[in-house]
Amino acid sequence: MMYIRCFLLAALLLGSIARAETSTPEAVPVPQTKEEADAQRARASQMKHEADQRFAAEQDACYDKFLVNDCLADAKKRHTQATIEARKLDAPARDFLREARRAELDAEDVQRQADRVKRDADQQEKAEAFRIREAEKATEREKKIADKEAKAVKGREQAAAEEAKRQAKLEKRAKDDAKRAEKRAKEEAKRAEKEAARAEASSKKESATTTPAP
Repeated sequence: MMYIRCFLLAALLLGSIARAETSTPEAVPVPQTKEEADAQRARASQMKHEADQRFAAEQDACYDKFLVNDCLADAKKRHTQATIEARKLDAPARDFLREARRAELDAEDVQRQADRVKRDADQQEKAEAFRIREAEKATEREKKIADKEAKAVKGREQAAAEEAKRQAKLEKRAKDDAKRAEKRAKEEAKRAEKEAARAEASSKKESATTTPAP
C-alpha cells in the first residue's frame, strides 16, 4: 500500500514538473474591480494552501526514499516556486484593493470637507438670517416707538391747539363782555345824566311856580 501511494505521488509530481517545464508563464492578471481583486486574492490563497498541502505530502514521501535530503530539497524548491506564483497572483490584487481603499478614504475625506463647508455655509446662512430677522424686529420696534411718540406729539399739539382756541374764545368773550359792560355803563351814565337834568329842570320849574310874587 505504501509503495502504491509513493508511486502515485511520484507520478503526480513528475506530471507537475513536466507541465511546469513545458508551459509558458502566463501574464499575471490585473483586476479592474474590487470583485475581481477579491476573487484573485482568493485564488492566490488557494494556491498557497494547495502548495503547503503538497509540500507536506512530498515531505512525508521523501522519508521513504533513499536520497531523502535531495528529495526534500527538490520539494522545498517546488514549494518555494509555487509560493512565489501565488504571491505574484496576489500582489496586483492586493495593490488594487489598497489603492481602492486609499481612493475611498480620499473620497471620504473630500466628502467630509464638502460636508463641513456646507455645514459652515448653512450655519452662516442661518446666522445671517437670524441677524436679519433680529434687525427687522428691532426696526419694527423702533418704528412702533416712533409712531407712538409721533402720535403723542400730535396729540399734545392738538391739545395745545384746542387749548389755545379755547383761550382765544375766552379772551374774545371777555373782551366782548368788557365792551358790552362799558357800553352799558356809558348808557347808564347818560341815562343818569338825563334823569338828573330832568330832575333839576323839574325842580326849577316847581320852584318857579311855588315862589310868591313880591
